[in-house]
Amino acid sequence: MVTRRFRKPYRIRKKKSIFSNRFFWLGILILVIIGTVFYFLFFSEIFQIKKIIVTGEEKVSKEDLKLLIEKKLENKILFFETKSIFLVNLNEIKKNILNDFSQIAEIEIGRGFPDTLNIIVVERLALATWCRGDHCFLLDNEGVIFEETSPQVDLVKIINRQNLDPFNLGEKVIEKKLLVQILEIESKLKKGFKIQPQEISIIFEERLNIKTLEDWKIFLNPRGDIEWQLTKLEAVLEEEIPSERRKDLEYIELRFGNLAPYKYKSSVEAGF
Repeated sequence: MVTRRFRKPYRIRKKKSIFSNRFFWLGILILVIIGTVFYFLFFSEIFQIKKIIVTGEEKVSKEDLKLLIEKKLENKILFFETKSIFLVNLNEIKKNILNDFSQIAEIEIGRGFPDTLNIIVVERLALATWCRGDHCFLLDNEGVIFEETSPQVDLVKIINRQNLDPFNLGEKVIEKKLLVQILEIESKLKKGFKIQPQEISIIFEERLNIKTLEDWKIFLNPRGDIEWQLTKLEAVLEEEIPSERRKDLEYIELRFGNLAPYKYKSSVEAGF
């Protein structure tokens, strides 16, 4: 008996169209959602920066500040320009403002959604003037010069005869510690001794020349014991120099030892 084997007929399976694949349409949907969100955040008018609000400025021009900021708002994605509030580089804007406006000590920049930048300015406060030659500048509490001014301004004048390096507005020209000492000395002379300092010259690290309004000088060591030097000044003014003769003084030396040598202008008379 012959056994016959039969093969199943070969069937060609039709490939399913990609358009009938649900994962294809899911991917398309995800891309559409991402594209829509991307456009909404970075190109829609809702989040384009339209307002810049500046507060705290007094000397600095608000218009100049806004002009600088507006130049930094535009960004490009591929070939398309945008001023989206999400893309603006706040740190770069802050750095540019501090570099261009020496009168500003601190600045805070915040986003005010959906289309506003809020700028809070803290300007430098002048505590003294710093002079070289005929040029004087306002000096803040950090020892930074930030604005040219008149030598006659009603602030203590500090003249640095020690450092002749070039300088620019916005730079530190005197160490904060020395500045604090000078301001304390000025305050004590005015309040405790009724002496009005006209200018204070930094000759070198261990010598200040303080010229008074009566046109005589005090030589003082800022690195020494300031209280002891002022005690010597008090003693010599009370015990040896009558108030009516102060105008005749040339100088009082406070830097050395326990004595306070002094000299009058009109003669060789001196105290030892």
